Amino acid sequence: MSWKVANLCADRIFGSASRKQIIMFLADKASDDGSGIWCSKGTIQRHTELGESTVKRTITDFLREGILVETGRRPCKNGFTVIYRIALDRVMALESSAEPDEGTGSTVDPVQRGPQTTLKPSINHLRASARRRR
Repeated sequence: MSWKVANLCADRIFGSASRKQIIMFLADKASDDGSGIWCSKGTIQRHTELGESTVKRTITDFLREGILVETGRRPCKNGFTVIYRIALDRVMALESSAEPDEGTGSTVDPVQRGPQTTLKPSINHLRASARRRR
């Protein structure tokens, strides 16, 4: 597991929640250089709770975009599992999701609050008041 790769991916915009969820899962499995990721699409699907077609399409898109690179294959009970590497230079080229560091970063006026409202009286308080009025 690499905090370096996970933090880098967490700070980038990937275009959708499902894409972000998949890259974060893969980053959690990566070494510090982004390599050594060997988990099946079925494993990704189970852990992210995304649909099979979403996982397959996203992995294909990441490969086409150069964010993921196939580096080999590892034998497993169903044949083989592809070994991936996250291309850190491609991830760093993506837009950052961090807030701008200008002033406070606030883009709206602060909330103006009116006078403090009082809490509603408890039911026991209301019953006691009713008894006094009788």
